[in-house]
Amino acid sequence: MAPSAMTRWTTSLSEAQPVPYWLDDPGKPHPEAALTGAETCDLLVVGGGYSGLWTALIAKERDPQREVVLLEGREVGWAASGRNGGFCAASLTHGLANGLTRWPDEIRKLEELGARNLDEIEAAVARYSLDCDFERSGEIDVATEPHQAAELREWHQELRERGLADGIEFLDADAVRDQVDSPTFLAGLHDRRGVAMLHPAKLAWGLKRACLRLGVRVYEHTPALALKAYGAGMAVRTPYGSVRARKVALATNIFPNLVKRVRAYTVPVYDYALMTEPLTADQLASVGWKNRQGLGDSANQFHYFRLSADNRVLWGGYDAIYPYGGRVRAEYDDRPETYAKLAGHFFTCFPQLEGVRFTHAWGGAIDTCSRFSAFFGTAHHGKVAYAAGYTGLGVGATRFGADVMLDLLAGERTERTELEMVRKKPLPFPPEPFAWTGIALTKWSLARADAHGGRRNLWLKTMDKLGLGFDS
Repeated sequence: MAPSAMTRWTTSLSEAQPVPYWLDDPGKPHPEAALTGAETCDLLVVGGGYSGLWTALIAKERDPQREVVLLEGREVGWAASGRNGGFCAASLTHGLANGLTRWPDEIRKLEELGARNLDEIEAAVARYSLDCDFERSGEIDVATEPHQAAELREWHQELRERGLADGIEFLDADAVRDQVDSPTFLAGLHDRRGVAMLHPAKLAWGLKRACLRLGVRVYEHTPALALKAYGAGMAVRTPYGSVRARKVALATNIFPNLVKRVRAYTVPVYDYALMTEPLTADQLASVGWKNRQGLGDSANQFHYFRLSADNRVLWGGYDAIYPYGGRVRAEYDDRPETYAKLAGHFFTCFPQLEGVRFTHAWGGAIDTCSRFSAFFGTAHHGKVAYAAGYTGLGVGATRFGADVMLDLLAGERTERTELEMVRKKPLPFPPEPFAWTGIALTKWSLARADAHGGRRNLWLKTMDKLGLGFDS
């Protein structure tokens, strides 16, 4: 990158606040009081992100008389649920390609359940008046290199042959640029109904309000410190109190699971994003984007981007940073060298927007597992259930995971619990230094593949055969 270009692009970051745009909102609700003393309940939910909020809400919908308590270590929605791009996808498997590779015999059922899950999220937004800027606008995967355009065309043809292309359209260069205009776009695959855009923090805050209205007792600034059996149920210790519960749902995702054996299945990968100032009418017209779809490019190290309700552009992705030892720390949430890189990529994609300023720049940890989609399980003789490993595509899938955890806690055999995806777990990550070395080698290999026409080296081919194929 030439120094003049670096100066030009980084100048756009001069006023960017190092805080998540979504959480920097005057409508942010006040936190509920911390738990002090002893509580008892039928169901304890640990974690106040999407996974825990959906679990508490659906538990009350299934049985309004059930006493439900939710504990959140900081504030509802402060972590991944308030930092993501707001892409609410129907896919439960981190995309159709990943699902088809891992569960070919179940893919139709998984796609059906995912579509139903997204419809149920849309219905809940209406039922509870969740003011979260929900738009069923779809998503376009775009090709920015010739080999990616060929791969998208071949993939669309394969989906058609398998009968899985309903609502998915291949767009050539002219067609994709008619939707969103970038000189880098060579082709696209348009999923018209399978993705919604929303304001992620407002979804979390709205779910919290809905839970409170249904009688869920929510305690914030109340980390769960320890879990143990207690009589016929379970007990969780907190800094100033404790909760005794018949059943417990663990929805802590990237944070250390209270069932210690689960911890080896996830690692934190840090992702980063920028948000621009609102585009003017002329700036928006220069890009097009009339239908407000979300977009993502087709590289291994990919970007995701979308419009907010007030026509800002969110631009995120590319770098995926794994800290040695898998530590989750606040200082990793801010990474200026990645922001500079992302700014350069943004203006390469949209040169007509040169001069636009970024107002916010932030990062956060994604709970990544080796199969890149959620896994589930129980502990303590079925009195505890957990879900984790959403790998960056949890805005929609966490609602499905909530249903799975409640099914497991009820001991019910359902169409969800019978899935191989639910019954089997991914491979755990190895201890250090092997985890860091393997992830670093994979990232280097992916960058090399992007620079060499998508050709995967021996390491990536081996990972693919082991079911450990990875992208950023």
